[in-house]
Amino acid sequence: MNSSPPASVLSDAERQKQNTRPDRDFYRQPRLVQHVDEHFRERLTALYRDQLSAGDDVLDLMSSWVSHLPEAMQLGRVVGHGMNEDELAANERLSDYFVQSLNDTQRLPLADDSFDAVLCAVSVQYLQYPEPVFAEVARVLQPGGQVIVSFSNRMFAQKAIRAWREATGKGRLQLVERYIEATAAFESAQTVSEHPFVPPTQRFLGGTPDPFYAVCARTQAGERP
Repeated sequence: MNSSPPASVLSDAERQKQNTRPDRDFYRQPRLVQHVDEHFRERLTALYRDQLSAGDDVLDLMSSWVSHLPEAMQLGRVVGHGMNEDELAANERLSDYFVQSLNDTQRLPLADDSFDAVLCAVSVQYLQYPEPVFAEVARVLQPGGQVIVSFSNRMFAQKAIRAWREATGKGRLQLVERYIEATAAFESAQTVSEHPFVPPTQRFLGGTPDPFYAVCARTQAGERP
Protein backbone atom coordinates (compact mmCIF):
# COMPACT_ATOMS: atom_id res chain seq x y z
CA MET A 1 0.00 0.00 0.00
CA ASN A 2 1.37 3.42 -0.96
CA SER A 3 1.70 5.32 2.34
CA SER A 4 2.56 8.71 0.81
CA PRO A 5 -0.23 11.30 0.46
CA PRO A 6 -2.03 11.25 -2.89
CA ALA A 7 -1.15 13.91 -5.43
CA SER A 8 -3.39 16.97 -5.44
CA VAL A 9 -5.81 17.09 -8.38
CA LEU A 10 -8.11 20.00 -7.51
CA SER A 11 -7.42 23.60 -6.56
CA ASP A 12 -9.21 25.18 -3.61
CA ALA A 13 -11.50 27.03 -6.03
CA GLU A 14 -12.41 23.81 -7.86
CA ARG A 15 -13.53 22.19 -4.59
CA GLN A 16 -16.13 24.88 -3.89
CA LYS A 17 -19.90 24.29 -3.87
CA GLN A 18 -22.73 26.74 -4.44
CA ASN A 19 -24.55 25.52 -1.33
CA THR A 20 -22.21 25.78 1.63
CA ARG A 21 -24.66 24.40 4.20
CA PRO A 22 -23.26 21.40 6.09
CA ASP A 23 -23.88 18.22 4.11
CA ARG A 24 -25.53 16.58 7.12
CA ASP A 25 -28.27 19.25 6.95
CA PHE A 26 -28.82 18.90 3.21
CA TYR A 27 -29.18 15.11 3.43
CA ARG A 28 -31.12 15.05 6.70
CA GLN A 29 -34.42 14.13 4.99
CA PRO A 30 -34.47 10.74 3.22
CA ARG A 31 -34.97 10.78 -0.55
CA LEU A 32 -36.42 7.38 -1.46
CA VAL A 33 -36.49 8.16 -5.18
CA GLN A 34 -34.51 7.16 -8.26
CA HIS A 35 -31.91 9.74 -9.29
CA VAL A 36 -31.30 8.31 -12.80
CA ASP A 37 -33.60 6.80 -15.41
CA GLU A 38 -34.42 3.14 -15.99
CA HIS A 39 -31.98 2.73 -18.87
CA PHE A 40 -29.09 3.98 -16.74
CA ARG A 41 -30.04 1.71 -13.86
CA GLU A 42 -30.26 -1.35 -16.11
CA ARG A 43 -26.90 -0.52 -17.72
CA LEU A 44 -25.28 -0.12 -14.32
CA THR A 45 -26.64 -3.46 -13.12
CA ALA A 46 -25.29 -5.07 -16.31
CA LEU A 47 -21.86 -3.56 -15.66
CA TYR A 48 -21.87 -4.91 -12.11
CA ARG A 49 -22.92 -8.32 -13.44
CA ASP A 50 -19.93 -8.32 -15.80
CA GLN A 51 -17.37 -7.00 -13.34
CA LEU A 52 -18.30 -8.60 -10.01
CA SER A 53 -18.01 -12.26 -9.04
CA ALA A 54 -20.14 -14.40 -6.74
CA GLY A 55 -18.91 -14.19 -3.17
CA ASP A 56 -17.24 -10.80 -3.57
CA ASP A 57 -17.17 -8.54 -0.53
CA VAL A 58 -18.42 -5.14 -1.67
CA LEU A 59 -18.35 -1.61 -0.28
CA ASP A 60 -21.12 0.56 -1.72
CA LEU A 61 -19.70 4.02 -1.13
CA MET A 62 -22.06 7.03 -1.05
CA SER A 63 -24.98 4.63 -1.24
CA SER A 64 -28.70 5.08 -0.76
CA TRP A 65 -31.82 2.92 -0.48
CA VAL A 66 -30.86 0.92 -3.61
CA SER A 67 -27.50 -0.43 -4.80
CA HIS A 68 -28.38 -1.55 -8.36
CA LEU A 69 -26.68 -4.91 -7.81
CA PRO A 70 -27.86 -7.95 -9.83
CA GLU A 71 -30.63 -9.65 -7.86
CA ALA A 72 -29.50 -13.18 -8.68
CA MET A 73 -25.84 -12.61 -7.79
CA GLN A 74 -24.89 -14.04 -4.40
CA LEU A 75 -22.29 -11.72 -2.91
CA GLY A 76 -20.38 -11.82 0.37
CA ARG A 77 -20.61 -8.80 2.65
CA VAL A 78 -22.19 -5.72 1.12
CA VAL A 79 -21.36 -2.76 3.33
CA GLY A 80 -23.10 0.52 2.60
CA HIS A 81 -21.95 4.03 3.34
CA GLY A 82 -24.05 7.15 3.02
CA MET A 83 -25.35 10.36 4.53
CA ASN A 84 -28.85 9.29 5.54
CA GLU A 85 -29.47 6.37 7.89
CA ASP A 86 -33.11 5.90 6.85
CA GLU A 87 -32.08 5.43 3.22
CA LEU A 88 -29.36 2.94 4.13
CA ALA A 89 -31.69 1.01 6.44
CA ALA A 90 -34.15 0.62 3.55
CA ASN A 91 -31.49 -0.94 1.28
CA GLU A 92 -32.16 -4.69 1.36
CA ARG A 93 -28.83 -5.59 -0.27
CA LEU A 94 -26.71 -4.21 2.56
CA SER A 95 -25.27 -6.52 5.21
CA ASP A 96 -24.21 -3.52 7.28
CA TYR A 97 -23.86 0.23 6.85
CA PHE A 98 -22.39 3.37 8.37
CA VAL A 99 -23.12 7.08 8.09
CA GLN A 100 -20.24 9.48 7.47
CA SER A 101 -19.63 12.77 5.67
CA LEU A 102 -16.63 12.23 3.44
CA ASN A 103 -16.28 15.99 3.04
CA ASP A 104 -15.64 16.23 6.80
CA THR A 105 -13.73 12.99 7.40
CA GLN A 106 -12.10 11.04 4.60
CA ARG A 107 -10.72 8.16 6.69
CA LEU A 108 -12.99 5.10 6.38
CA PRO A 109 -13.66 3.02 9.54
CA LEU A 110 -12.72 -0.15 7.68
CA ALA A 111 -9.80 -2.56 7.72
CA ASP A 112 -7.06 -2.71 5.10
CA ASP A 113 -7.56 -5.17 2.22
CA SER A 114 -11.13 -5.98 3.28
CA PHE A 115 -13.12 -5.69 0.01
CA ASP A 116 -13.02 -7.14 -3.47
CA ALA A 117 -14.85 -4.16 -4.96
CA VAL A 118 -15.79 -0.59 -4.08
CA LEU A 119 -18.73 0.96 -5.91
CA CYS A 120 -19.67 4.63 -6.17
CA ALA A 121 -22.82 5.35 -8.17
CA VAL A 122 -23.99 8.84 -9.23
CA SER A 123 -22.29 10.54 -6.26
CA VAL A 124 -18.62 11.20 -7.04
CA GLN A 125 -19.48 14.78 -8.07
CA TYR A 126 -20.08 15.76 -4.44
CA LEU A 127 -16.60 14.90 -3.14
CA GLN A 128 -14.65 18.02 -2.20
CA TYR A 129 -11.55 15.99 -1.26
CA PRO A 130 -11.58 13.09 -3.73
CA GLU A 131 -7.83 12.50 -3.55
CA PRO A 132 -7.74 11.17 0.05
CA VAL A 133 -11.09 9.42 -0.45
CA PHE A 134 -9.74 7.42 -3.38
CA ALA A 135 -6.58 6.71 -1.41
CA GLU A 136 -8.86 5.21 1.23
CA VAL A 137 -10.65 3.20 -1.45
CA ALA A 138 -7.29 1.77 -2.48
CA ARG A 139 -6.44 0.99 1.15
CA VAL A 140 -9.59 -1.04 1.85
CA LEU A 141 -9.40 -2.95 -1.44
CA GLN A 142 -7.58 -6.26 -1.64
CA PRO A 143 -4.68 -6.46 -4.10
CA GLY A 144 -6.29 -6.83 -7.50
CA GLY A 145 -9.59 -5.45 -6.17
CA GLN A 146 -11.55 -2.99 -8.25
CA VAL A 147 -13.32 0.34 -7.99
CA ILE A 148 -16.31 1.13 -10.21
CA VAL A 149 -17.43 4.76 -10.40
CA SER A 150 -20.55 5.58 -12.40
CA PHE A 151 -22.38 8.81 -13.12
CA SER A 152 -24.69 10.58 -15.56
CA ASN A 153 -25.51 14.23 -16.16
CA ARG A 154 -27.98 14.53 -13.27
CA MET A 155 -26.93 15.97 -9.94
CA PHE A 156 -27.82 18.31 -7.12
CA ALA A 157 -25.92 21.12 -8.84
CA GLN A 158 -25.77 23.23 -5.69
CA LYS A 159 -23.84 20.43 -3.93
CA ALA A 160 -21.56 19.41 -6.81
CA ILE A 161 -18.04 20.82 -6.77
CA ARG A 162 -17.12 23.59 -9.19
CA ALA A 163 -14.70 21.40 -11.18
CA TRP A 164 -17.53 18.97 -11.91
CA ARG A 165 -20.12 21.61 -12.78
CA GLU A 166 -17.79 23.21 -15.30
CA ALA A 167 -16.74 19.96 -17.00
CA THR A 168 -18.40 18.02 -19.83
CA GLY A 169 -19.06 14.27 -19.86
CA LYS A 170 -15.60 13.53 -21.28
CA GLY A 171 -14.02 16.00 -18.89
CA ARG A 172 -15.75 14.34 -15.96
CA LEU A 173 -14.44 10.93 -17.00
CA GLN A 174 -10.95 12.41 -17.11
CA LEU A 175 -11.46 13.97 -13.69
CA VAL A 176 -12.31 10.60 -12.14
CA GLU A 177 -9.34 9.02 -13.90
CA ARG A 178 -7.12 11.68 -12.34
CA TYR A 179 -8.53 10.96 -8.87
CA ILE A 180 -7.65 7.30 -9.35
CA GLU A 181 -4.20 7.99 -10.81
CA ALA A 182 -3.37 10.32 -7.90
CA THR A 183 -3.36 7.36 -5.50
CA ALA A 184 -0.54 5.59 -7.41
CA ALA A 185 -2.26 2.35 -6.35
CA PHE A 186 -4.28 1.35 -9.42
CA GLU A 187 -3.60 -0.07 -12.84
CA SER A 188 -4.76 1.95 -15.85
CA ALA A 189 -8.45 2.80 -15.67
CA GLN A 190 -11.01 1.72 -18.25
CA THR A 191 -13.85 4.07 -19.16
CA VAL A 192 -17.36 3.65 -20.53
CA SER A 193 -19.23 6.45 -22.30
CA GLU A 194 -22.65 5.68 -23.79
CA HIS A 195 -25.38 7.94 -25.11
CA PRO A 196 -28.50 5.91 -25.93
CA PHE A 197 -30.06 6.86 -29.25
CA VAL A 198 -33.74 7.69 -29.36
CA PRO A 199 -35.37 8.49 -32.72
CA PRO A 200 -36.59 12.11 -32.82
CA THR A 201 -40.16 10.89 -33.33
CA GLN A 202 -40.04 9.10 -29.96
CA ARG A 203 -38.26 11.69 -27.84
CA PHE A 204 -41.45 13.44 -26.81
CA LEU A 205 -42.61 10.24 -25.11
CA GLY A 206 -39.97 10.20 -22.40
CA GLY A 207 -37.32 12.79 -23.14
CA THR A 208 -33.67 12.05 -23.84
CA PRO A 209 -32.27 9.05 -21.90
CA ASP A 210 -29.58 9.69 -19.32
CA PRO A 211 -26.07 9.15 -20.69
CA PHE A 212 -24.04 6.44 -18.96
CA TYR A 213 -20.48 7.00 -17.84
CA ALA A 214 -18.26 4.71 -15.78
CA VAL A 215 -14.64 4.39 -14.75
CA CYS A 216 -13.28 1.00 -13.64
CA ALA A 217 -9.81 0.30 -12.26
CA ARG A 218 -8.07 -2.46 -10.32
CA THR A 219 -5.48 -2.09 -7.63
CA GLN A 220 -2.08 -3.47 -8.43
CA ALA A 221 -1.96 -7.21 -7.86
CA GLY A 222 0.41 -8.90 -5.44
CA GLU A 223 1.33 -8.18 -1.86
CA ARG A 224 1.28 -4.63 -0.54
CA PRO A 225 4.75 -3.08 -0.32
